[in-house]
Amino acid sequence: MAVATLTIDLDALAANWRALDRASASGVQTAGVVKADAYGLGVGPVVLTLAHAGARRFFVAACEEGVLARKALGPGPQINVLSGHMEGDTRLIRDHDLTPMLNSLDQVTRHLEALPGHAFGVQLDTGMNRLGMEEAEWEAAAPFVLEAGPDLLMSHLACADDPDHAMNEVQLANFRAMTEGTGVARSLAATGGILLGPAYHFDLTRPGIGLYGGRPYEGAAPVVRLTLPVIQSRLVAAGEAVGYSCTWTAPRPSLIATVQGGYADGILRSLSGKATLWAGDVPCPLVGRVSMDLITVDVSHLGQAPATLDLIGPNQSVDQLADVAGTIGYELLTRMAPRLARRYLGGQRQ
Repeated sequence: MAVATLTIDLDALAANWRALDRASASGVQTAGVVKADAYGLGVGPVVLTLAHAGARRFFVAACEEGVLARKALGPGPQINVLSGHMEGDTRLIRDHDLTPMLNSLDQVTRHLEALPGHAFGVQLDTGMNRLGMEEAEWEAAAPFVLEAGPDLLMSHLACADDPDHAMNEVQLANFRAMTEGTGVARSLAATGGILLGPAYHFDLTRPGIGLYGGRPYEGAAPVVRLTLPVIQSRLVAAGEAVGYSCTWTAPRPSLIATVQGGYADGILRSLSGKATLWAGDVPCPLVGRVSMDLITVDVSHLGQAPATLDLIGPNQSVDQLADVAGTIGYELLTRMAPRLARRYLGGQRQ
């Protein structure tokens, strides 16, 4: 095979959902965030696996993502759209039974006029200054919005991955002040918020990155493995350079493996000369530049080039690789390119 393989352990995904469900306070519903094609892992197999595990509510970023989730799930489970009811979304919301999380008075007006009686929720801004109604707007709109019957009020924590950050308590207090007494179900916690404790759980939690094996859920089972095929190897003499711009020169006679995988596959260029790949339990340094389709790896200490090397796997998590790249696991996961061969283990795929 001449393309890299992304192996996705759906049983591990389901185990992570169940663990986060158990971590939520008693009586709290646990949803699943499956935006960005389920963080790059394939929305169809992911939503089916989570639904089989017990999830009955899913969150996507846009209506177009919601349509794909609905096609996989069929009727029944609720699909919430975080971008709300944008102009042009009405038909998709109606025809695919999507539930928009309305973010502004304009969206409220659009939704109630276009789809009276259709389910909706409201997103509130409690300090992140990104999406949702601010306090003054909500105070003015709340009487007629609540009369229309939203089924969820939600907000999003800006700093939940840092348990000691003062902003967590500020947003919690703001959310309580804006929602108490409404009689509407509430949601504040994604993965990080779940780990902050029951005070943040309210009626519904929305785990995302923790489902896929990423921080801040350190107890997550690993879900992904990225295996790259070696397509050629060569002996490089001391003093010879490798790759674009000759950024690496062999300090001694070296066996260099040319590996299929590059920035077109989501392997960030910032990993050039920094990343480690693994032949089983043996580390092998990436040398030279990450190019569009290829990377070069020093395998001199192995004696011969292996058939494949792992970039993400048992010895290097997606977050550990992200640390090397100077980014976060979210970015690496969602950059996984369509041309990667996706191999699913366990779970539900149809």
